[in-house]
Amino acid sequence: MTEEQEFQKALARRRRYRRLVFLTWFLTLDLIMFGAFVRLTDSGLGCPDWPGCYGQLSPVGALSDIRAAEQAMPHGPVTLPKAWIEMIHRYVGALLGLMIIGFTYMAWRWRDVIGRSPELPTFTLFAVCLQGAFGAWTVTMKLMPMIVTAHLLGGMGLLALMTWLAAREKTHAPIQPQSKSSTPWVVAGLLIVFFQIALGGWVSTNYAALACMDFPTCHGEWVPEMDLHGGFSIVRALGELPGGETISQHALTAIHWVHRNFAWFVFAVVGALALKLRRDPGLRGPSHLVLALLLAQLVTGLTTIFFQWPLLIAVLHNAGAAGLVIGMVTLLVRVAGIEPPQVRHPKLAEID
Repeated sequence: MTEEQEFQKALARRRRYRRLVFLTWFLTLDLIMFGAFVRLTDSGLGCPDWPGCYGQLSPVGALSDIRAAEQAMPHGPVTLPKAWIEMIHRYVGALLGLMIIGFTYMAWRWRDVIGRSPELPTFTLFAVCLQGAFGAWTVTMKLMPMIVTAHLLGGMGLLALMTWLAAREKTHAPIQPQSKSSTPWVVAGLLIVFFQIALGGWVSTNYAALACMDFPTCHGEWVPEMDLHGGFSIVRALGELPGGETISQHALTAIHWVHRNFAWFVFAVVGALALKLRRDPGLRGPSHLVLALLLAQLVTGLTTIFFQWPLLIAVLHNAGAAGLVIGMVTLLVRVAGIEPPQVRHPKLAEID
């Protein structure tokens, strides 16, 4: 094989790896949005076992069991549409896992031409396996809020890893030296965003989105009567307090009120950081994305209250949170000064 043929073969492998990484990143974002749709349509127990549906590969084979469950509980969690929603979510999750296996194999097999250490793809593979386990526990533990929220955070963490993998493959304008000193602030901003996502997940999994129907006050007060201890008791079943009694309205109010008011802190800190970093041409794109999504989150959050949680707006609110993770991780990759791929082929090195 001539040197030119070797070069073309190496280039094709590298392009294949990059395309698979970007496609997997896109599918991860789609799966997070669809996961929000599953949760918001109460389809998490559409098939009450795992990984199949009443032991079958699809709701088609489980049709008799689904119909029987529907007749026993007409307004229960099992219906044919919900079963399909839940199983489609599982099918896409399985496809995502296969794709991550694929680029992890490439990262190890072709590391000389890809020019990246395979450790991060390997960690991503571990993360998606753990996420699959939380998906199973979500079903087997009957939508326990702690597990469902952890599943949401796991999905966002997987998106952060995929964004890191994709962002380091994308070229951008050189980052100014003074911007690189902002790395600790970007890390802090990303952690703040994740904390707010955790609060939002806790609101959603406890069905507390409509606990306060007015704005900017809650039940006509700036600080309403709340049960913070009951609302933020972690280990408990859905709709219950740790002692087994039904969760109170005061506890739901506490969950909603904390998420709503911490959002202002996120808006101020992350917004100020994005405004500062947008001055750097190499950071302008992700900074503008973060600023736009902060405004969008404010609008969709308020719309959820005023229009009593319409499904589309609630899904878009989840998508906005995922977009903030993408923007903040992209900023972090750039200010951290991730090195270009270290490839052994001289012509491939010239491409970067």
